[in-house]
Amino acid sequence: MIDRVESQIGRVTGRIAPGMIGEIRIPYQGGSETFHAYAWEEGQEIDVGTEVIVIERTGPRTVKVIPFEEAVT
Repeated sequence: MIDRVESQIGRVTGRIAPGMIGEIRIPYQGGSETFHAYAWEEGQEIDVGTEVIVIERTGPRTVKVIPFEEAVT
């Protein structure tokens, strides 16, 4: 199984905000898993339900993300 999560598209399940650890659900190893998440851009807030793309993995279960619509514009 591939362990890479960069470029995966998922959805915010726990609000991402400055000073807070958010949560996302992404496809992972044949199923879907939740990961702790931070916004790629410092100070950005991302609400629950927003579609996001993983930019970087910063720990075993932690990633940095941007809203998907920002990635495609």
